[in-house]
Amino acid sequence: MHEYMDIYSEMASLETGELVNSAFGGRYCGPIPPRQRVSLHRAVALSFYTDKMYTPPNLFTGTYRFINASEFEVGTPVPNTLCSFIIEASKRKTGLLLSPTYPGIYPKDVTCNYLFSGQPGQRIRLEFRDFDLFFGGPHCPFDWVRVYDGPDNSSAAIGTYCGQQRNLVLYSSDERLLVTFYTLPRAASTQNRGFKGIFEFSESFVKLDFISKHDAEHIRGSECDQKILSKKESTGFVYHPNYPFPYIQKVVCRYFIYGMQDSQNLERVRLEFQNFSIPKGENPKPDSTCNDGYLKVYLRGQEATDSYDKHDAELCGERAADFPPALVSDGPRLVMVFSSGELQGRGFKAKYTFETEYRVPGTAAPGGECAFTYRSESKKRGEFNSPRYPSNYPSHTNCTYMLDATPNEQVTVVFDHFKVRADAWNATAGLYGGATCSEDWVEAWWVGREGSRVPLGRWCGAAAPGPLHSPRGALGLMIALRTDAEHVASGFKARYVFEPAKSIFGDCGGNMSGAEWGVVTSPRYPLPYEPPARAAASRVCNWFVTARPGKRLLLNFQFFAVEGHLIDRGCPAAVLRLWYESPGPPLELCGEKAPADRWQYLSSSNSIRLSFIIADKSVGGSGWRAVWTEVTAAEGAACPGGALPCGAACLPRAALCSGLQHCAHPLQHHQHCAGGADWRRACVLATVLALVLAVPR
Repeated sequence: MHEYMDIYSEMASLETGELVNSAFGGRYCGPIPPRQRVSLHRAVALSFYTDKMYTPPNLFTGTYRFINASEFEVGTPVPNTLCSFIIEASKRKTGLLLSPTYPGIYPKDVTCNYLFSGQPGQRIRLEFRDFDLFFGGPHCPFDWVRVYDGPDNSSAAIGTYCGQQRNLVLYSSDERLLVTFYTLPRAASTQNRGFKGIFEFSESFVKLDFISKHDAEHIRGSECDQKILSKKESTGFVYHPNYPFPYIQKVVCRYFIYGMQDSQNLERVRLEFQNFSIPKGENPKPDSTCNDGYLKVYLRGQEATDSYDKHDAELCGERAADFPPALVSDGPRLVMVFSSGELQGRGFKAKYTFETEYRVPGTAAPGGECAFTYRSESKKRGEFNSPRYPSNYPSHTNCTYMLDATPNEQVTVVFDHFKVRADAWNATAGLYGGATCSEDWVEAWWVGREGSRVPLGRWCGAAAPGPLHSPRGALGLMIALRTDAEHVASGFKARYVFEPAKSIFGDCGGNMSGAEWGVVTSPRYPLPYEPPARAAASRVCNWFVTARPGKRLLLNFQFFAVEGHLIDRGCPAAVLRLWYESPGPPLELCGEKAPADRWQYLSSSNSIRLSFIIADKSVGGSGWRAVWTEVTAAEGAACPGGALPCGAACLPRAALCSGLQHCAHPLQHHQHCAGGADWRRACVLATVLALVLAVPR
């Protein structure tokens, strides 16, 4: 308010009235002196104002000197411009590049173009030793330096820079380069000094044909950095600079190899060397095997310069023992840094392969397809999952998982997460076939040692498969994921356990034959069934029921309460599988049967099989009870010989007075049950025999 100094450093003439038309350089007061100024033309004007009667002689002091304007003429001036120049290699191969008024505060509202023009075969190196521009954000919306890889601003831009830059070194791709310096017209004063750089025209910089000829892309602005993009499971080669001749000394080149990574693709990079010779040098450093040149490999794809000391492999050497092994990236990117050092070598040639990365544990198929094997000899228990779990699996995918047991073992699989896309899911739960899951699905089979396969089911939606258990003598289990070209979901996560083989009946169960009817129940019924013993993967009970030839079997569930829900979440903890139709996969049952529900199943042959599997994550349940009956198939509306119809079956007369609920439909009380000692005696004997045969063995 009382004292200040105004500075004008962009005056075009010495006339006093020119101050009005000149850019205002700022008003200053207080204890902090203005930063250094260099005039844009021939003069600097300082205007001091005070409203005090007296000021001390040391209120401000400074120094000035006259400098040669040719320092800022970095080349041939472009006519009718303030600060644009053409720098030609024929006149000067090296020199300084200065912003106007450097190191003073740079002027406002200027546009300076510096065109570098070399000889054919030359490249241009530009190194900024000092760079200080106003920083308005990462996109540099106010003041900036933009470098073009060519003769004008229609050429590809190497980059736009502002703020403070350190170690900014740029290379042209050929003999021409354009640098544009732009400052915004504004009244506000900045305190930034601009830039100072050095340039060099040279034929000795790395020739880029070793990149362009081999399906890679030169990274603009670098001497020899390159990037390689996958074309989906493609392959190619990377080489040292100057290939096939020995490499040039004291060169650093970076290789960025990018696999695909999007909602549908995820790849990793495999690197296999075919030629390798980089001299180690003498007296290696204690923390390094390479004292001269080296090739560092970053399997996690580090791109930040400050992370280059965290390499995964440092390679050098000329002996057979130094030949690098195959390397595989941890993700979709792999980065290499080659430094040639002072010794010359024959360099390297390496083959890269983009492989689909499924992120599935297990032994992958050698051909790269989505197929994984889990062998008992390698690991007794483990996990597997859909591709990329817990992220969504890709569409249009076919994946198989093979679990191979030894001849005296069985394998159990339990699903801990399951969500497979099923937009048009037919909620007929437990059925196998295209009518149930027609978009994405999971399938499972028993696999015999001769290669045969027995289907176990097809699942989709949120209804998880019940625990799977291979039968005694089988090779193991095969599980497959099939997805179409539409939407996706998170998939599944499962675990497997190989255990010593159990009997054909498992931990409980039995063989039932020779009677006309019987009862089969869950273990301990009517008490709740229990989870498997500690450290066991599952509890398995198998029942085999066989009728006389020509007969069928009718199975009627009187009570059923097993943890799970057929539609909402499936049967991941416990499941009852019923084989009653041949050929075909079993019916999966879990959840609760309401008293009014009718769960009755008629076999297509004279045998049925029930397999009750309880996983280790089970919390127990009330269990189930079912009555099986030897029946004949009903032909027409009536049953022959006085048998009573029950759905599509004809019940034997003797079953009517057994006291068991053979049919889910109510039956009329038969007259023979009320009188006749011989008839009652026959009914009692038949019932006792059926109950004895129903006891698990």
